[in-house]
Amino acid sequence: MNSGRIIFLISITVIVLCVDIYVYQAFRSAIKVSSPRKRKILLYGYIAVSIVTYLAKLLTLFFFFGKFTQNLITVWLFMLTICKMVAVPFLAIDDLRRLIIWLIRKFKKKKITELQQTETIAATQESDLNKISRSEFLSKAGIIAAAIPFASLGYGVIKGVYDYKVNHVKLKLPNLPKSFEGLKIAQISDIHSGSFYNKRAVQGGVDMLLAEKPDMVFFTGDLVNDETPEVKDYVDIFNKVKAPLGVYSTLGNHDYGDYKLWPSAKAKKQNLEDLKTVHRKSLGWDLLMNENRIIEQGGDKIAIVGIENWGKGRFPKYGRMDLAAKGTDEAAVKLLLSHDPSHWRLQVLPEYKDIDAMFSGHTHGMQFGIKLGDFQWSPIQYMYPEWSGLYQEQHQQLYVNVGYGFLGYPGRVGIAPEITIFELTRG
Repeated sequence: MNSGRIIFLISITVIVLCVDIYVYQAFRSAIKVSSPRKRKILLYGYIAVSIVTYLAKLLTLFFFFGKFTQNLITVWLFMLTICKMVAVPFLAIDDLRRLIIWLIRKFKKKKITELQQTETIAATQESDLNKISRSEFLSKAGIIAAAIPFASLGYGVIKGVYDYKVNHVKLKLPNLPKSFEGLKIAQISDIHSGSFYNKRAVQGGVDMLLAEKPDMVFFTGDLVNDETPEVKDYVDIFNKVKAPLGVYSTLGNHDYGDYKLWPSAKAKKQNLEDLKTVHRKSLGWDLLMNENRIIEQGGDKIAIVGIENWGKGRFPKYGRMDLAAKGTDEAAVKLLLSHDPSHWRLQVLPEYKDIDAMFSGHTHGMQFGIKLGDFQWSPIQYMYPEWSGLYQEQHQQLYVNVGYGFLGYPGRVGIAPEITIFELTRG
């Protein structure tokens, strides 16, 4: 583990502990029970839950408790932390109010005689300070507000995480040859098999995809979280994903093992080779590593172009569009599989005007947001302007799938796991 990551983890730990202590002060102020014994039980209970949660998470760094248990501990810690952070603004407002009152009373000049001032100033200041107590209303409001995300996140774990939705999209391509009119393409993305803990539910999503009878399937990266063995228990499910014109896949940022500490560069390289083998042999998918496939029907041709991960900022740029698009000049339509949607605006739009549509994933919709009809919102949109659904710039289009699996938080709130079915039409 590099020093930068260690510093980051220490910083996060300090912030979480400070938030915990701050919220505890409010919890202690808001507790109003007649029995001192009950009050102690509630306060000690708060402390015990926090300590046990932190210790449990610490132990998962050194011991393996099983995937389900580790996920359960992680989500419990995540939910507690988020809920406490939601309470912080309410408490901060209250503390700001108290500070302002204290400053006013501290510096307010009272028109009293020198004798009165001398005799009463100490008692008055002490009495005033004692009156500036924490607001019971704001303290309780903070605690109530914290309960809302707790309930929502809990629902997301129980119900939302495997609640697969099939989205049907008509993709209008002006240059589409007549022989490809009506072609049906399915897309899934971001499986993250290392996070799964319910095979039956995962199988249910695959059954939904196959029931659509697609002519072709695209998988746009992140089969695993960190290492190839994670997919072992799910090969027998995803190898059922077949289509008459083929299943085409590409890699995402998590597939390269960049987020795991490997014993050697050789071990990391071997892991990647093993993952390629899983795609091509175990699953029977056509993995496109900066390459393309020409599909021909009735004398007409379209190109399926697949690029390795290419992302903005800290995300790796393994992709080579010059290699991926080589030999596609005769294709009437070019469909690009590229995991990270930032690739579209940063390279595809300015440099590759002949790419008709690009298919991406990566964002997960942050696994949290709102989708109501045409309206959609998620915090992830402040990092990725194109984060979910269909986007268009002149004649070029991008579709961002919010993912089949999950990462980190084992749930989804408002952003359902997605299976997309495209029908190609001439627009």
